[in-house]
Amino acid sequence: MLSLGERIVTQTRLTQKHQRPRLRRMKPADASEPTPPVGSARALLARNLIALRRAKGWSQEALALEAGLHRTFVAHTERCARNISLDNIEKLARALGVAPHRLLA
Repeated sequence: MLSLGERIVTQTRLTQKHQRPRLRRMKPADASEPTPPVGSARALLARNLIALRRAKGWSQEALALEAGLHRTFVAHTERCARNISLDNIEKLARALGVAPHRLLA
């Protein structure tokens, strides 16, 4: 029996014609994702991104649409679960109408 929070993910890639999909257990998301330190650039970016998005009254999905990014990418960035490139920082800043350095200040 699976414990609460565990998920089963099927592997869709089949290496042989008659091979059945393999199942693997994954740890709960909170156990596998390290939390960045409070003063880290990633945490600062997340706080500023959330504050600016809420000030505009936008959902994560609306911000993602304006920035040309996927909705889950914005969610992961706000949870500090994703490393973000400078290109994507610029896309988010442009969508929010601020300079890129404002997201890290």
